[in-house]
Formats: sequence, C-alpha cells, structure tokens
Amino acid sequence: MAANTPGSATPRKPVLSVSTRKIKDNAADWHNLILKWETLNDAGFATANSIANLKTRVRSEDKTELQGSSPASGEDAEKTLPEYSKELEALCEELQTTLEALAKIQMKMEKLSSTTKGVCELENYHYRDGRPRPPLFHTWPTAHFYEVSRKLCDMYQKELLLKRMITEELAHAADHDLILSYLSMWLHQPYVETNSTMLLESMLLETGHRAL
Repeated sequence: MAANTPGSATPRKPVLSVSTRKIKDNAADWHNLILKWETLNDAGFATANSIANLKTRVRSEDKTELQGSSPASGEDAEKTLPEYSKELEALCEELQTTLEALAKIQMKMEKLSSTTKGVCELENYHYRDGRPRPPLFHTWPTAHFYEVSRKLCDMYQKELLLKRMITEELAHAADHDLILSYLSMWLHQPYVETNSTMLLESMLLETGHRAL
C-alpha cells in the first residue's frame, strides 16, 4: 500500500523510464529515416540523370537536324517538340514527387529533434534542485542527444533546400557543365557532412541498438 501513497518518491522512476524509451525510439527512428532518405536520394538522382540525358540527346538531335535550316535557338527548338516536352514534364513531376517525399522525411526529423528537446526540458525540471543527473544509457548526458539530433536535422534541412533549388532549375538549365554540377550536388549531398554517419552510429551505440 505504501507504494500507492500520494507524495511518495516512486513516480519519479517511471518518468526516467519513459524518457529512456523515447530517446531509444528516437535513435531507431533516425536510423530508419536516414535509410529512407538515402533510398529517395538515389531515386531522385536517377530521375535527374534521366532529365539531363534527355536534354542532351534532344539538343544534339536538334543541332543536327536544324542546323542551317532555321535560326531558332536550341531552347526554341525544344519547344517545337511535343514528345520531348511531354517526357520532360513527366520526369520533372517524378523528381518533384521525390522532393516532396524528402520534405516529409525532413519534417519527421524536425519532430524527432523537438521531442528530444522536450525530454531535456523534462529532465531539467526533474533535476531543478541541482541533484546529479545519471545518464539514461551509458555515458551521454541527455542534452547531447538533442545536440546530435539538432546537428543532423540542420544538415538535412540545408540539403533539402539545395535539392529544391536543383529540382526547380534542372529542367531549364541549358549549360551542360551547370547540369553536371546539379547532378553532382544531388548525388554527393554537400550539406550532409562526413561526420553524420559517425553521429548516427554513436547514438545507436549509446542507446543499445549497436553492440558495445
């Protein structure tokens, strides 16, 4: 009966238990979201590459067929080819769909970061009297989970903005070198820093998803 007495200290333990479970679930969610992102990134690159190949092929054919017989520019010539326009439009819609899926993943990453921040705030409240804070898992203080989540989130937010720009500009780009630059940026994701994998793996290791 004593355990059910109002004002006893026992309710504090479940609070920490919930926080531990939430952080561990978040780590697994980060892993799954990044895997989905990479799959979509590969699919988006394949579509972007198809757009680039289509533009290069049609422009080359136009040059051969129209050279000397029409003063139309390459871009004007493209507009006279309905088959080309239809195929390009379909590929652009496909790339836009991929971008929207990436945006949904990034929103979920933001939610994970926000949830982790909430766990930190709960801990701050729980230990507002200045008592020592035991780690939820092995060595990381709870605030470090939020720092890692925020870093990852910022990387993918910047990457999403870059991909949005590429999606908007690729179909209209006429310069071959610029098109190749867009493809390279999409594939290599310059805003996803090289330490992102280490941050994720460290979080999975700390939360027990990876064996020590």
